[in-house]
Amino acid sequence: MSSAGGAMISVLVVDDQQLLRQGLCSLLSLSDKVDVVGQANDGVEAMNWLQNNPGRADVMLLDIRMPRMTGIELLEALNKANASIPTIMLTTFDDHENLMGALRAGAKGYLLKDVSLETLVEGIEAVNAGESLIQPAITTTLINSLQGLNTVTEEPEQVEPLSSKEKEILRLMASGCSNREIAGALYKSEGTVKNQVSTILAKLGARDRTRAVLRAVELGVIS
Repeated sequence: MSSAGGAMISVLVVDDQQLLRQGLCSLLSLSDKVDVVGQANDGVEAMNWLQNNPGRADVMLLDIRMPRMTGIELLEALNKANASIPTIMLTTFDDHENLMGALRAGAKGYLLKDVSLETLVEGIEAVNAGESLIQPAITTTLINSLQGLNTVTEEPEQVEPLSSKEKEILRLMASGCSNREIAGALYKSEGTVKNQVSTILAKLGARDRTRAVLRAVELGVIS
């Protein structure tokens, strides 16, 4: 298990393609920040592993399309069992329907399978710390797909107005920037940016950064 003391982040890897799964585990073995503690080849195996090893994995890397139980179905089942785990969806597909389904099911990150080790480890660290992430290329696809759609949401259409600086931060969030990268771009401290992001989430009634970006696009706050 990970800790503030710098322990490695334990990861469960779930993918039905054995070569890809083993390749991913081999790649992660090169990092001194991540420890692969388990593997599963579909959602059913992953569910059994998680039930038999409660609390052992900090983060799950999860394929979307698998036989017997898809990644999205697994997340939904874990939610019902109150056993959710910070999850990054891994896929070769970047269609917005899978992305929306994964986000609705509680995924915290969404990366393409050809991602670099550095980006993957950074993503694992981010979701383990409670953040969410989406690759900029996928974010663009999602935003483009949402434009022109009349998305029905449960949230009220009126939100507290955002300042120009907050909108600027939102645009950087939409491009996939982390708090640290936003701080560098705006010449602010990372702590200041974190507080401003929290304010933005509160104003938009969003639980995390990803949903804040989607909400802002739906309302036309950013484009």
